[in-house]
Amino acid sequence: MHPFSTLTLGIFVAGYITARWDLVTRLYELAIFAVEYGVVLRVARGIVVLTAFFLAIFVPVALLARRETTLHDGLMRVFWPTDIRKSDRTGVVVGWRNSTLDVFVVTILEDVDAHNVEFHLRSGTFFRSSPHSPSRIYELCGHSSMHVLGVSNAATQDAIDPSWVCAKASTSSRYPRISCAKASSIQLILYDRPRPKGMQYISLNPIALALGDKGTLPEDVASSEDDSEEAKHEKAIKENRRMLVEKLKQHSIVRRVASARDKALPKIVNQVNWSWELEQALQQNVGRLGPRPKRGLSVSERVVESATTMRNYVLVQLWTLFSVYLFPIVQKAFVLVLLFHRMVAEIFLIILEFRAKPGYAALKDISATAQQIEIRLQQFCYWPMQYVTLRQRKANWASVTTSHPDYIRFYNSLWLVANDVIIGMAVGSYIIEHKDWVADQIRDLLRTYTVEALQRGISWLMGWPAGLKLNGELAAFLGDLFLWVIDYWSSCIETLSPMLPHIIWFIGFSSFAGASMPIAMFSDLLSVLTLHIYSFYLASARIYHWQLTILRSLFHLFRGKKHNVLRNRIDSCDYDLDQLLVGTILFTLLFFLLPTVMVFYLNFAIARMIIISLKAGFDTLLSCLNHFPLFALMLRLKDPSRLPGGIHFELRDTHYPTTPDANDNLLNEPPTSIIYLKNIPLPFRDMFHQYFQMAHRIRKHYLSPRVLLCLVTGQFVPPINRKNLYSLQYSMLPARRATVWEMWRAVNTEIDIPQKKPFQMPNIPQLQNGGKRPTGFGRTRS
Repeated sequence: MHPFSTLTLGIFVAGYITARWDLVTRLYELAIFAVEYGVVLRVARGIVVLTAFFLAIFVPVALLARRETTLHDGLMRVFWPTDIRKSDRTGVVVGWRNSTLDVFVVTILEDVDAHNVEFHLRSGTFFRSSPHSPSRIYELCGHSSMHVLGVSNAATQDAIDPSWVCAKASTSSRYPRISCAKASSIQLILYDRPRPKGMQYISLNPIALALGDKGTLPEDVASSEDDSEEAKHEKAIKENRRMLVEKLKQHSIVRRVASARDKALPKIVNQVNWSWELEQALQQNVGRLGPRPKRGLSVSERVVESATTMRNYVLVQLWTLFSVYLFPIVQKAFVLVLLFHRMVAEIFLIILEFRAKPGYAALKDISATAQQIEIRLQQFCYWPMQYVTLRQRKANWASVTTSHPDYIRFYNSLWLVANDVIIGMAVGSYIIEHKDWVADQIRDLLRTYTVEALQRGISWLMGWPAGLKLNGELAAFLGDLFLWVIDYWSSCIETLSPMLPHIIWFIGFSSFAGASMPIAMFSDLLSVLTLHIYSFYLASARIYHWQLTILRSLFHLFRGKKHNVLRNRIDSCDYDLDQLLVGTILFTLLFFLLPTVMVFYLNFAIARMIIISLKAGFDTLLSCLNHFPLFALMLRLKDPSRLPGGIHFELRDTHYPTTPDANDNLLNEPPTSIIYLKNIPLPFRDMFHQYFQMAHRIRKHYLSPRVLLCLVTGQFVPPINRKNLYSLQYSMLPARRATVWEMWRAVNTEIDIPQKKPFQMPNIPQLQNGGKRPTGFGRTRS
């Protein structure tokens, strides 16, 4: 230490002792007391006893545990494919070594040398003829190369590495018998290889049938929906649930730290998905390890090969002529036509999504037909991007599973549109052929339920409905007013009724674009033809609500109270006698007129709820036609492995070591547990999760206490927001639509797809002697 620093430290200590002299004195007296009464001696004896106890017990136990750990590292996991080739011949077990006691078996190479296999695995000999680079395999599987894991059916185990797996399998045995010098017990985990050519794979998380780049709504929908009370309430519930989960995590008694094997589970899932393709590559190239003798072809085989060669040469030349000269022209023409349609679709989308001001309703938010057209245009704009994404699958290994959900969404969308068009053609043909009958039926329904039924109901309310004594003058005034409006509306409908067959013909013609179009048009037609009921509901609800509000204010007047609008509370107030008298008269009048207004309001409110239910039914049909998981449901029934919903480990059997036979070369077999790695298909409830969510929103909107309170108090009950209801159909579309320029670049991007080597005609050597037959060849005439 520097002398100046030493001096500074000494000055500090001297100053501190001077300032805290009482504390220093107390410490000095305590030290003298400890020495005089033997406290220091007793502390020293305790330290000596604890040291001896530690050296006598804990140190030997730690050394013994370390020795046992060195001899037997513990539990070993061996992942073994169920469809591996069973044979009595010796072989080399090849796969991935995730750790010393965690191995993943891919295949068994028979009649080869283990060290030779290890050398070729590290040098990449097995992937020289592969169509793609093996770097993607190593990246997903988490290793730089594959490894030799052990031997199978070895004659002796003397020269085997202690970390290798010794397997004994035969055609008659159901499970292989596994042993390892470093393992005290073994878990034999059997797994089924997914077929990547059939787009089978396993996953820790369920496959996402909806796009995950948003919640459930597109940008413009989400921005408008965030201001609604329902959206805010749902966000608050989710946030409270998230906070509760975080608090439960903090208050957990035992916090288990994920082990290395738990962290390796995603890597093992990738190894399972790659196992089938790797096994095919290894078995096809195992011949590269040794000499490959090839016998010469016979005369008949040479003739067949020549004929086949000539046929293949002609076919290849014809295909080259088509692909080099004709196909690029057709492709460019198709891309230009697609670009023109995309620009037209963009113009229509701008019109349908135009908002006069932020937060205002767009045309697609008002009309179901405009909403359906917007969804179809959105799908048309997204299909080229989906197709390009699926085309990129061919530029990579088949075991890469990132594009499988896009494949299901793309073909589900195409299938739904095709079914929609097929059903629409049938429905449209029927409507066009029977347009007059359909128009007459609609006209009769309108006259019966929207005119005559309302007239009968209002006339009934103008009397004594169900024995209720209503105010005759007010009932007659309201009834005459509503009847006059109904008569005027009926005359307008009768004037426009000759145009109804033409409207029905147009709706039938639009059915050729899909059955969803006439359903959307009928939904809008229902809204237009019941506009008078909507007006009656608004007027009666406003009068009833105003009357209730005035009665509440007058009731506060009787109690000497008033409502403070600034502080939103009830305050005391002193009223004059004139004010109390006028308030009493008004309260009496309004109270006795309230039943008359209420029955008219309930009549139109019930009619309005029926119309809203019909429109909700139309919207549900549109959701089924636009979003029903038909393709996913077919895959779930046909091949559940293409829709993974998670994995499950199932204990099958447990084997304990027995006395080995004289002919058994597998010595010291540890206890083995047979576990089956099972793929869990996607549950049907998860497939229809969007429909459950839509039903929950409809129930929450119409069957909630808030809606009941609005009905009782006369407040306006709006229909469920179309943007909120249609979020089910937007779940298959991206949050941001690709621009025209992005689509142009995507469809013109060349995808590097590995091609097969072009066919080459074999070089046929010319005959000697100028192509003449040599002398003495064959028979000669005498």
